[in-house]
Amino acid sequence: MSSIKNHVQLIGNIGQDPTITNLENGKKVARFSFATNEHFKNAKGEKQTETSWHSIVAWGSTAEIIEKFTSKGKEVGITGKLKTRSYTSKEGQTHYITEVVADEILLLGSKPDNA
Repeated sequence: MSSIKNHVQLIGNIGQDPTITNLENGKKVARFSFATNEHFKNAKGEKQTETSWHSIVAWGSTAEIIEKFTSKGKEVGITGKLKTRSYTSKEGQTHYITEVVADEILLLGSKPDNA
C-alpha cells in the first residue's frame, strides 16, 4: 500500500539574497523568495512563461549552505515539505503563510564565486 507524503521538489532561481538569522541556540535560519517558471504555448501557439513565487525557509546546516553558496539569481534545486503557519496581526486578524521548509538544496548552474 502506498502512502502519500508531504514532499516538494522545485528547481528555480533565488529571488532575493537570503536573510540569515543566527538563533540563540547557535543554529541559523535562512529565508528567501524563490521563482519557478512554467513554459507553455497559449491558444495561438505562442510561447509563454508563467512565474510562480514561493517562500522558502531552511534551518541548521541547510541554512549554512544557503548562506555560503547562494545569492539572488542563483539557480538551485530544493527538496522539502509544505508548512502552513499562522499569526494574529495587531488588528486582531489571523493570517496564514504557506512556506516550503527546505531539507536539501542542490546548487545548479555555474560555480559560485565563493566556492
